[in-house]
Amino acid sequence: MTSLSLVLRPERVEDASAIARLEARAFGPGRFARTAYRLREGGPHRLDLGVTASVGSFLVGSVRMSPVRAGAAGFLMLGPLAVDPSFEGRGIGTALTNAAIDGARDAGDGLVMLVGDAPYYARFGFTPVPPGRLVMPGPVDPARLLWLELAGGYAAGLTGPVEAARG
Repeated sequence: MTSLSLVLRPERVEDASAIARLEARAFGPGRFARTAYRLREGGPHRLDLGVTASVGSFLVGSVRMSPVRAGAAGFLMLGPLAVDPSFEGRGIGTALTNAAIDGARDAGDGLVMLVGDAPYYARFGFTPVPPGRLVMPGPVDPARLLWLELAGGYAAGLTGPVEAARG
């Protein structure tokens, strides 16, 4: 495997169309039906926490964070995490995820949740949400509903339906 000259940088407004094309390549049209996608559609993502990955002038990866809430408690939802299929398996997803988590922690956010593969996200410290604590607005495999506390004790009282947080 050859090494990549990967450049991570904060997302910019002008990246939107390239990210949309990347997500289409990575996830296909089925992404529109997923509960996590539908939840993120309910409000804007935080541009200040978006991270892109490029090789040369080619956008090969992106991760976004969206503000969500359960009751009065606000937190973040990681995703989508997209890597161009021709660049999978090269550590781009790991680099993007670490950068997004670090950015959220630096911004003072208390918790990040996601819907994803528990064995993959465990390396970043994500653990399954205890059954019944958070209720998604559509079908989600409970084993794939994960969270990561960025501030100690933030998850202690977090419970209820998850919805997009509108600014």
